[in-house]
Amino acid sequence: MTFFEELKQETAAEQAEFITISALQAGFQGNITLDTYIAFLTQAYHHVKHTTPLLMACGSRLPERLEWLREAVGEYIEEEMGHQEWILNDIDASGGSSEIVRGGDPAIETKIMVAYAYDTIMRRNPVGFFGMVLVLEGTSIQMATHAGEKIQQNLSLPDKAFSYLSSHGSLDISHMHTFEKLMNRLDDPLDQAAVIETAKVMYRLYGDIFRGLPLELLNGEANGAE
Repeated sequence: MTFFEELKQETAAEQAEFITISALQAGFQGNITLDTYIAFLTQAYHHVKHTTPLLMACGSRLPERLEWLREAVGEYIEEEMGHQEWILNDIDASGGSSEIVRGGDPAIETKIMVAYAYDTIMRRNPVGFFGMVLVLEGTSIQMATHAGEKIQQNLSLPDKAFSYLSSHGSLDISHMHTFEKLMNRLDDPLDQAAVIETAKVMYRLYGDIFRGLPLELLNGEANGAE
């Protein structure tokens, strides 16, 4: 079994629990209101803006024996830079205010997830950050593929309101292929354990962001945080 296969196997239970979250299920069905979609984009902005700084911090902390991984991080940085601006554009195109979101404060769930990522890199094992990559990019693929088109159709929004989701479908599929190859080159048990541990925790913390969204359904029902 490759390490990537082991990683998926070891985190299967956390992933299974994650996808049962009400907000995710409603999103997959396109059964969310505009307010909920903007709330999702708002929290996405507040964690995506940390992607490049996190990658930079990770690359700077990797040991010399993982120089090949540092080079891969450099390529990730080039591809991820500025994606938070796409989200702000989507917010404006959806009728929200990018300036209010930019100057606003993220939800506590988002703060905790971002803080945990920095703590993983700076205090524990920087390789563990790739557990977060697994969770966010794997989820982005699912959301972009299964939810974006349905949400857009149901809310009658223009294409320019979905640049973040639509772009990350194909982009993150490509990233996941690269990610699999990178993970299969990790041969240190401590590095592997760090990736698995972080992925398990991230499924919980990223899930908490969705649980905390103000979930309003198009069929007229409304739910608070799950």
